Amino acid sequence: MATRGQDIVSAIKEQIEHFSAPVAVANIGTVIQVGDGIARIYGLENAAYNGLLQFPHGIVGLALNLEEDNVGAVILGDCSQIKEGDEVRATGRVIEVPVGEALIGRVVDPLGRSLDGKGLIKAEKTRPIEKVAPDVTKRGPVDTPVMTGIKAIDSMIPIGRGQRELIIGDRFTGKSAIAIDTIIAQKGQNMICIYVAIGQRTSKVAQVIATLEKYGAMEYTIVVEAGASDPAPLQYIAPYAGCAMGEEFMEQGKDALIIYDDLYKHAWAYRQLSLLLRRPPGREAYPGDIFYLHSRLLERAAKLAPEYGSGSLTALPIIETQLGDISAYIPTNVISITDGQIYLEPDLFNAGIRPAINVGLSVSRVGGSAQRKAMRQIAGRLRLELAQFRELEAFAKFGGEELDKATREQLERGRRITEVLKQLQYLPMSLGKQVSILYVVTNGYLDDVPVEKVIAWEENLHRFMETNHPEIENRINTEYEIKAEIEEILRAAIAEFKQGK
Repeated sequence: MATRGQDIVSAIKEQIEHFSAPVAVANIGTVIQVGDGIARIYGLENAAYNGLLQFPHGIVGLALNLEEDNVGAVILGDCSQIKEGDEVRATGRVIEVPVGEALIGRVVDPLGRSLDGKGLIKAEKTRPIEKVAPDVTKRGPVDTPVMTGIKAIDSMIPIGRGQRELIIGDRFTGKSAIAIDTIIAQKGQNMICIYVAIGQRTSKVAQVIATLEKYGAMEYTIVVEAGASDPAPLQYIAPYAGCAMGEEFMEQGKDALIIYDDLYKHAWAYRQLSLLLRRPPGREAYPGDIFYLHSRLLERAAKLAPEYGSGSLTALPIIETQLGDISAYIPTNVISITDGQIYLEPDLFNAGIRPAINVGLSVSRVGGSAQRKAMRQIAGRLRLELAQFRELEAFAKFGGEELDKATREQLERGRRITEVLKQLQYLPMSLGKQVSILYVVTNGYLDDVPVEKVIAWEENLHRFMETNHPEIENRINTEYEIKAEIEEILRAAIAEFKQGK
């Protein structure tokens, strides 16, 4: 009996000697203040900037202010469930989103969670939403166009793959319409599109998604939505999350197009967060790093060099102006970061000139080198004639009937060019069709057609070409050039059409 007791004692002693409790080190803090989507946390000594924090009830937050005695964090979820005294853990990770093919055709929030009711997204990979932009040595020249299908843009303000082209204008001037038309035009172009809706009405986003589905564009599009009713922190991270999704495709050697709709609301969301975090306000109450907010986002758009896969990420940020003031703080910031802008004017829009592009204030600083040769052959002349027309039109208001014949002819040509550049929404045109009609108007074939009949004349011409001479459009689409033999066939076809009329 004693022996058995001794065995038990020795067994217990052995267990005590070899006992080693695993030590888990956790960086834990306590909520000392919460409200308006902001939490102040005491005790997170090793928290990192932009680090992911775990709150109770599965809610996550983002550490943005690292102060001496507390951490200021924004809550990416329902802050009403968090109370003073709650335990907060630093995860040791930065905020990440799922990326890859599994997202194509889906509508997600800025954390990559499904919003379309089609079930969980089974992505195999995640990426941090923030990343340093590719440096100069990794970038290649912008030499391939992004065809928007819009005559006025492809001819005079061309966009190249890897470019950042700003779309700017007042409310209801057709900014989102240009972006959506560009997405629709990418069908069959091996381009993956990402539409980031920041602070938009849910009804507007639903309308955009319905339009993309109607035209078959959701097959190659990802929609990232942070609506007007979503917390400001989600609106703040939305463009970075969309950019991370696009970068994944770019690094795989693919081409991606991302639209930020719009960055003015993004700046508002960041200003709200900054003021709640008690950061010092600057001009118009924006924090001092508001320029860096957008520069670190837009610089991530690039065309990679061949040794890095030749992928590209093209950015089309949208900025809404107030009463046409493009010299305001946020618009000038973004204009200085981007490679050009497409300025939409309310007066042109109200006059029925749609898309309402002001050619004088719009510019592309890169796209000309990426423009197809066929378009380049006619576009330079087109822009010059339109600019001269705008100047003469202003002068002619005072000249009345005293204008000479050459000036009157130039005015009439300009009016016809303006009519040709009008285009209905959701009807992007191929390169061949655009080149054909622009060739017609710049070479004077429309001079004898009444201005009010130009649009109908153009529709009839396209129908005639499709039926009788489809080889013209096909050859321009594949050869990207107006060769002498194609020009002869085009002239003969136009003459044949005019005789038939």
